[in-house]
Formats: sequence, C-alpha cells, structure tokens
Amino acid sequence: MAGQSNTGHETYYVPESSSLAIRATIGLVMIVWGASHYIDHLSKPEEPSNAGFILVAGLVWFAITLFSWFATTIRENIQGMNSAQLKHSYVIGMQWFIFSEVMFFAAFFGALWYIRNLAGPWLAGAGAGDMNTLLWPGFEYSWPLMETPQQAVGGVSGQMAAGHLANNGAFSGPEHHLSFPGWSNMLHWLPLWNTIVLLTSSFTCHVAHVGLKENNRKKFNLWLGITVGLGLIFVVLQYMEYHEALVEYGLSLSSGVYGTTFFMLTGFHGFHVIMGTVMLLVQFLRSTTKGHFNSEDQFGFEASSWYWHFVDVVWVFLFLFVYIL
Repeated sequence: MAGQSNTGHETYYVPESSSLAIRATIGLVMIVWGASHYIDHLSKPEEPSNAGFILVAGLVWFAITLFSWFATTIRENIQGMNSAQLKHSYVIGMQWFIFSEVMFFAAFFGALWYIRNLAGPWLAGAGAGDMNTLLWPGFEYSWPLMETPQQAVGGVSGQMAAGHLANNGAFSGPEHHLSFPGWSNMLHWLPLWNTIVLLTSSFTCHVAHVGLKENNRKKFNLWLGITVGLGLIFVVLQYMEYHEALVEYGLSLSSGVYGTTFFMLTGFHGFHVIMGTVMLLVQFLRSTTKGHFNSEDQFGFEASSWYWHFVDVVWVFLFLFVYIL
C-alpha cells in the first residue's frame, strides 16, 4: 500500500528477466525424446535413427545452460545480492528436487515389487491359473527370471503356433544372473565392491563437510577430492559390471523383465552417480581455484553433499532389492 515503509524488512533481490529456464526446458525435452526413442531403437537396430544424436545434443545443451545459470547465481551471491530469505529458498528448492528424485526411484522400486510379487506369479499360474493355461503353458516363475514366458512356449514361433502373439520381439533369458553368488565367490562380486566404494564416499564427503565447517580448507579439499575419486571408481566398476552382464552373462534389456528392471534401476542410479560426481567436482574446483566456500557460506557444497548422500541411500535399497533379496 502506498505510504507504507519497508523499514525492518529484508531486501529481497529479484533477478532480471532471463531465457535460462526456457533454454533448460528445451534441453530436457531433447534428452527425454532422444533417450526414449533410442531405447525403442534398440529393439529395431536395422532402422535408421537420429535419437542418439538428439540425446547427446540435449545433454550438451542442458549442461551448457546449467553452467551459465549456476555461474550467474554464484556471481550474484559473491556480490552480496542474496539475502537470507533467498538462500533459504535455495534450500527448500533443493529439498523438493531430492524429494522428486525419491518419487522417481520409488516408481521403479514399485514396479520391481509388482513384477516379483504379483505379475510374475500370476503368469506362472498363481490364483485361478487361467493366465498360465491360456498364454504361457509350462512357464514356471522364479527370481531372477532366467527363462522368459516366451521361451517356455518355444519362442516367437511357439507363440504364433498357439494362436497368440503377446509381443513383437524375441526375449531370451540370460545365461547367468548378477545376484548374490554365495559366500565363496563374494570377493569377486562387483556389486559388493560398488557398495563399499559408495558407502566410503559418503563418509569422506561428511569429513569434507566437517573440515569446511572448521574453516580448514586443506582438509576440505583433500576429503572432497577423495570423494570425487571414489565416485569415478564406482562408475568404472559399474562399467565393468555391465560389460560382464552383456558379454559374459547374456543379460540385456532384451532378457525379459529381469534384464529390463536391472538395467533401468542400476542404469538410472549410475546416471545419478555421474551427476553427483560432476556436482562435487565443480565444488572441488571452485574451492581449489577460486577459494569459494567458508563455514558461513557453503550452500553449493551442502546441496551437492545432500544429493550425494541421497544417491548412497538409494544404492543401499537397490543393493538389497536387486542383488540380495
């Protein structure tokens, strides 16, 4: 209302108009379109597709946009434009972002639960048993699913001979699974080492945070650098696991629902690990080259560390429900 005074109220900085949000949206649309069509192209490799190019272009576009956006935000903070209220809004925004990621993974874990406890047993004749008799006679359910229902009836030709075609692709179960191999082979089991590496990185990230709160930059840089290194090691180990699964075990996205759920869950988690590693690497470079962060102003690192701990927690659930149980 005119005539009122703002004395005693905090000044809230309102940034100038920007196209960054629109540019980020364009990048995300390219990523989603490219990724979905690339996955679809995997079942039809003989058909030409530019989905891979669009996916990579979207990732590059989005990364450049984020770099510009974050650089602007950092510059405004260093210039003292960010009030306590604005900084609090950043915290809330990051919390909502992590919550959205929780819901994202909850959907995939929910799908895994549904398949293992409802859809799989139903197809094998649980309940009334009509599904098994009509569609997949002879199919027996067990997890991990080493024989697909299609294989149980003799492949695509068996489906057609029975007078039905439930899908338009060939799906063959893997030769071997990646679940717990037994105590005697545990030390050669890559998921175990992935778990050790990722949980250790969560500890080193916490130690780095303690160092920053103590204004001990040397300690902060050392342990944050170790955390970034452990993140890279995890990515390398997961690459080795994927190579083992695809080349040695015959496990792929076309290996029925076991292959699909395995690669969707571990693949999306691996992508999040890469994102988290990049985020922490950026904070490491900001600290070592620009001297950013202190015990009072450290949101960039704190937000990245929260995300990293979230990624670690997701892996614990993934390790239990995908590899152990």
